[in-house]
Amino acid sequence: MTNNNAHPTQPSWMIYGANGYTGELIAREAVRRGQRPILAGRSLEKIQPLANELGLEARAFTLNDTHHAAGQIQGCHLLLNCAGPFSATAEPMINACLQAKAHYLDITGEIAVFELAQSLNKQAERAGIVVCPGVGFDVIPTDCVAAALKQAMPDATHLTLGFDTRSGFSPGTAKTSVEGMAQGGKVRRNGVITSVPLAYKVRRIDFGDGEKTAMTIPWGDVSTAYHTTGIANIEVFLPGSPALIAGAKRANYIRPLLGIRWVQNLIKARIGKSVKGPNENKRASMPTYVWGEVSNARGERKTARIRTANGYSLTITGSLTVVDYLLTNQPAAGTYTPAGLLGPELVSRLPESGTLQIS
Repeated sequence: MTNNNAHPTQPSWMIYGANGYTGELIAREAVRRGQRPILAGRSLEKIQPLANELGLEARAFTLNDTHHAAGQIQGCHLLLNCAGPFSATAEPMINACLQAKAHYLDITGEIAVFELAQSLNKQAERAGIVVCPGVGFDVIPTDCVAAALKQAMPDATHLTLGFDTRSGFSPGTAKTSVEGMAQGGKVRRNGVITSVPLAYKVRRIDFGDGEKTAMTIPWGDVSTAYHTTGIANIEVFLPGSPALIAGAKRANYIRPLLGIRWVQNLIKARIGKSVKGPNENKRASMPTYVWGEVSNARGERKTARIRTANGYSLTITGSLTVVDYLLTNQPAAGTYTPAGLLGPELVSRLPESGTLQIS
């Protein structure tokens, strides 16, 4: 099935979840660049107005039936999944893409999704497709920093990453964070993803905008940075106020409650009504500072820093950069991380990114 609206020289591709905060931003930027993605989601009522405005084809399908979803994707060169929480959408959508032989991309930051994708490497190779989750702010900048640090210190045994951002949450990101809190903290220790308390470690870090107190968070790099670098010990940090860090530590005591489905649904319903993503002016005024550090068995250290656009703007440009790459190149099939697919220089090529500096 082809999209008659597509540019004649460009293969057809699809954005699923185009009615969400980030999906809509990506769709608008794609059209501004002259691209003609198919817009898709669960509800035609929610997708059609945006498709009409942008002059694009709209499709509606759920992920309850993988074979039906594959039929809707059939003929598309790739699919960019923007429909979170990805704990619910990634697995059925990857399976649909395997059937349809369409490359799979998403903008997740969820450790479980990255691990799922890695477990499907052989299936992706057999289907002749690329599976590359995390092509947004989660995890392009930190993944590229990890890859650059590995190049700078090939014998590194420990990797610590982090970022300082103030761009706020979209509804989807906020809902995902609720799921993450219920699962607790995560680090990689001796090659194994290990559960730890929230705010397991607290330390002072200069991410690039002055030294701040930061805490460990269960970020996607606990999975992806290992597959990018092979470094066996990985932690990720985020700066926080004393009150925020104290709140994260207190949350360890109520984590069993957060894991109850009706509690999750109640919190997510409130988020859906009250949380709005940052507007364009706010996004433009909120850069992000990304930091990383590696050490080896001799205690030698190297540090990397880069300033980037805010997380949502980087997700727009980062995801479309990977889309462009797959529309015009034919890499070997299989599961990739963003830096594994396009190299550590990917983040430096994005708008508003500075130079990735290692010292």
